Amino acid sequence: MLALLDRLPWIPLAAIALLMALAPFGQTPHLVEKVRMLMAGTLRRPIDVFDLGIHAFPIVMLLAKLAASLARRPAS
Repeated sequence: MLALLDRLPWIPLAAIALLMALAPFGQTPHLVEKVRMLMAGTLRRPIDVFDLGIHAFPIVMLLAKLAASLARRPAS
């Protein structure tokens, strides 16, 4: 898994994460809408759970890459 994270370039991954977090443009982003539903306890339909996963996955990958990168840094 770490090898996959190492091969992913930072800038395209960050761009994809930002685009997926803000999509659709012009309305409330799906990620915001689904997180609100999750917090309210109304995230029940499988399509809504799938939508949350699709929009959150690039952000999770970006955070995992950041954590892996910070974990490999030499202690100062």
